Amino acid sequence: MTLLLSDKECSEGSLTPLTQALESEDLKMGSQKNNNNSQDPIACEEGPGVCSMALTIFSLFLITVTLPMSLFFVVKVVQEYERAVIFRLGRLLTGGARGPGVFFVIPCVDVYEKIDMRSQTFEIPPQEILTKDSVTVFVNAIMYYKVANAIHAVANVDDYGGSARLLAATTLRNVLGTLTLGDILCQRESIAKEMKETLDEGTEPWGVMVERVEVKDVRVPEQLQRAMAAEAEA
Repeated sequence: MTLLLSDKECSEGSLTPLTQALESEDLKMGSQKNNNNSQDPIACEEGPGVCSMALTIFSLFLITVTLPMSLFFVVKVVQEYERAVIFRLGRLLTGGARGPGVFFVIPCVDVYEKIDMRSQTFEIPPQEILTKDSVTVFVNAIMYYKVANAIHAVANVDDYGGSARLLAATTLRNVLGTLTLGDILCQRESIAKEMKETLDEGTEPWGVMVERVEVKDVRVPEQLQRAMAAEAEA
């Protein structure tokens, strides 16, 4: 005898177990893919190779054999205002920058670079700027900056100081080019604040922190100065 089931009974009865089975299988496959994706970065990480380990062990052996003379090449000192970033066979050592004080390196294997963490001053040369109201002015400013992250300053940029200085000159031109002459003369504090925020955003990946920016001098052409003086006298 053949039993005929309605559409509702088929959807609620015979198809429900099949649908549940397919959904559970999809969930299992999705979880497996997620696990594989989460494990991929760990599997792709490369540790020190056999040659690197062999060179390091050989260097340590030479240091031990040549003691105490090897201490002159192993022991290094950085000042309170300095940090040392160490690379071992081209790889950045974990643990961050070393210092201040005494730290140790392995000759022929380690290379280190000292970074000055003190605040530095840069006077932006006078920039010829065309203001919003078509007036040509010469403006210079002073930027105070320092290295906040020594590792980023070494690994992320070739010359952090030169890059920050070039960016400061460009930022000065870009900010003042959107203002009128009256705004430049009256809104120096707001201009300095806007420049600092823009420079902070640009120099953060380089490990540089801009502490302060000051607009030093604004020079207008002599003809314009005469016109302004005549207008003031009138």
